[in-house]
Amino acid sequence: MIDRKTVQRASVAALLAACTGVLYTVPVAAQTYPTKPVRLIVPFPPGGSNDVLARYVGAKLTERLNEQVVIDNRAGANGIIGTELAARSPADGYTLLMISTSFVMNAAVRTLPYDVDKSFDPISLIASSPNCIVVSPAAGLNSLKELVERAKAKPGSMNYASTGVGGFNHFGGELFKKVAGVNIVHVPYKGGGPAMTDVMAGQVPIMFSSLTQVLPNIRTGRLKLLAVGADKRSPVVPDTPTVAEAGFPGYEVAVWWGIVAPAGAPARVMEKLRRELAAVMQNPETQKRLLADAAEPRTLPPGDIRRLIRAEVTKWTEVAQVAGIRVPQTPVTASR
Repeated sequence: MIDRKTVQRASVAALLAACTGVLYTVPVAAQTYPTKPVRLIVPFPPGGSNDVLARYVGAKLTERLNEQVVIDNRAGANGIIGTELAARSPADGYTLLMISTSFVMNAAVRTLPYDVDKSFDPISLIASSPNCIVVSPAAGLNSLKELVERAKAKPGSMNYASTGVGGFNHFGGELFKKVAGVNIVHVPYKGGGPAMTDVMAGQVPIMFSSLTQVLPNIRTGRLKLLAVGADKRSPVVPDTPTVAEAGFPGYEVAVWWGIVAPAGAPARVMEKLRRELAAVMQNPETQKRLLADAAEPRTLPPGDIRRLIRAEVTKWTEVAQVAGIRVPQTPVTASR
């Protein structure tokens, strides 16, 4: 005969076993994530603003996740190659993508092998920075007025470098051509790093870029800053006029950066990534570092990031139509 205490102990053991079983029905990957390195794809070459910010934030996120965040530069087609690679990657939280304004500008000028709204889930916005106009010291230009005067004296004789057709720098240059009434020639590169290198070397005289990307070379004198394309002066370079102050109103361009993941990753993984990235961005050290590089820390909830992406596509589609920006619809293929 089995006594009552034995039955009670057996019942408690069975209940604990059942509870344990329930706990293990939650995906183990979601509970323990991450258990291996996380890849952060940067769809531009090393040296550009996307790469610089990704490496800094990636290092801080490595500390939070206790797993290495590996930066994977996959340049080409103004960011489309790397973005397509991310879109085709497993939705498990182990592949992330660094996005910027070029992400939406591409959607404004060409048919893409992914959907900027549906192929990715937002994790965090990181920062924003005003566009600026820089020139090679070899160009001998000391003001935006001088640049415009020279361009008007010899239409088509001056070039400007960009990250590629339909990218942030290209939009910035074409909008400036419109507001200043000048004819300068677009020279596309495969990223901000290579474009900036040739401008510093004097191969191309002008570049429209985020202040974040070019600030170190402005400080060392390898680039000369003529104006910032914001509605007010930057506190980082307070003596530099805005484009409007320099005599050309109607020019406001800014770049923003964020991190997304292929759509469909487990909710708990996405929640952890958002929580840890939020902690990185709220850290005073991070904010001080970004501000020193002319990148204003900026975070938004996922829903607001989606609305930003949609609004930006609409905005830049209209700019492309007005400025006449056209991109050939050539096949783009991403490799792993």
